Amino acid sequence: MSLIAELKWRGMLQDIMPGTEEQLSKEMTAGYIGFDPTADSLHIGSLVPILLLVHLQRAGHKPIALVGGATGLVGDPSGKSEERNLLEEPALINNLQGIRKQLEKFLDFSQAIPNAAEMVNNFDWFREIRFLDFIRDVGKHITVNYMMAKDSVKKRLEGTVGMSFTEFSYQLVQGFDFYWLYENKHCKLQMGGSDQWGNITTGAELIRRKSGGEAFAFTCPLLTRSDGGKFGKTEKGNIWLDPLKTSPYHFYQFWLNASDADAEKWIKIFSFLNQEEIHSILDMHRKNPASRLLQKALAREITIFIHGNAEYEQALATTGKLFNTTGPAENLSESDLHALEGIVKSTYSLAELKPGVDLVRFLAETGILPSRGEARKMVQNGGISINRKKVDDVQFPVGVELLLHEKYILIQKGKKNFYLVEAV
Repeated sequence: MSLIAELKWRGMLQDIMPGTEEQLSKEMTAGYIGFDPTADSLHIGSLVPILLLVHLQRAGHKPIALVGGATGLVGDPSGKSEERNLLEEPALINNLQGIRKQLEKFLDFSQAIPNAAEMVNNFDWFREIRFLDFIRDVGKHITVNYMMAKDSVKKRLEGTVGMSFTEFSYQLVQGFDFYWLYENKHCKLQMGGSDQWGNITTGAELIRRKSGGEAFAFTCPLLTRSDGGKFGKTEKGNIWLDPLKTSPYHFYQFWLNASDADAEKWIKIFSFLNQEEIHSILDMHRKNPASRLLQKALAREITIFIHGNAEYEQALATTGKLFNTTGPAENLSESDLHALEGIVKSTYSLAELKPGVDLVRFLAETGILPSRGEARKMVQNGGISINRKKVDDVQFPVGVELLLHEKYILIQKGKKNFYLVEAV
């Protein structure tokens, strides 16, 4: 199966320039994707671009990851309703180092293979370019009419916020990236999210006008959840690829809690299982949806890809221990409690527990709930369990008799949030 055919059935292809599939069939082709360096870690919103590069390399082509050290100092208006804060250079350098470390886990950078992955930073070529040289040598090839016709520009100009010249110039800057890579890295292909189509085609047009060359491109759809929510966002914020920002347990739980509709779509995109394997999983899942075989397969595949098999096994073990409702919490050893990766830990005064405190006060003072009012509502609604036993009495006394191993109290808030409080 060709790369384009593979991406089509996985739901990873939206726009494609004429001749792209023929180019990929003709020769090993270098293709690149740009990554936004606004944080020192990528999050799952970056997973589709990462996977596009992985698929490109597996198909025998050369992947180039461009981290926008220069464009990160400008800001991309694509898909944005207002101008974002610009980064200072020290923060940018730190972010670049973190992203490079992550990308090296997923792509093969070994120089022993002909299609070794490569990482570039566009600040390396933009730092030497003077503004007057840029507008003379690059700007003259792209008209203002052409730039204003882009959807990303039109939407902003039609809104109330407007667009700064800094952002308006972004498509020229990104277009020059494509031109520079074409000239210096023989890169003929650019990929990205569908919101980048305008910037990508500007780069291809610049290559045509400035070099007389031919460039190619395709984009992938922007992901949304079936309930209309933003993909990758939870009540706790982004799902990061850095295990220090999002633990492998919470990462695993995100995928495990996907709806059936989302999981059916995501398992094609976020796994490398073939069509036959995926159809088999879907058939088994539809026969017994309550078993959540589909979600378990999705969570397994993507957690192993990002964090490795050992972390997946640990997340699985933590899930089993936390959600095992058949046995009392007393069955958890002290080492089990400490090994529960992803659980939120806090402390509480042992002296306060000896006479006992009411549950509402305890939940607020440990920070499990932000206030006594919120704690009262949560208890009354049946959303609190102590040591795996549901408690709905706001006057319930929390005392030393509840301590596991004379030290700990295990609190569950809602279905998914667990807290281990240590008496000190």
